[in-house]
Amino acid sequence: MIIARQPWASYGKMGTMPRKKKVKKFRAVEAVKALARERIGTPKASQVVPDRREEKGEKHKPTLGKMLDTE
Repeated sequence: MIIARQPWASYGKMGTMPRKKKVKKFRAVEAVKALARERIGTPKASQVVPDRREEKGEKHKPTLGKMLDTE
């Protein structure tokens, strides 16, 4: 018996059908979020939180000697 091989099909995948999509399991969290999006709308885009280290000023108060030197 001779099988004619087609160039687009490999031997392991000859005549196979695509698999069915897996049915997603019901999740209450996703359902609640979907309802909230319908009623309220989509949430605002997240904003960048500024780095606390950059906002802070000096760690120690200037000493009296340093204050007198600057004047």
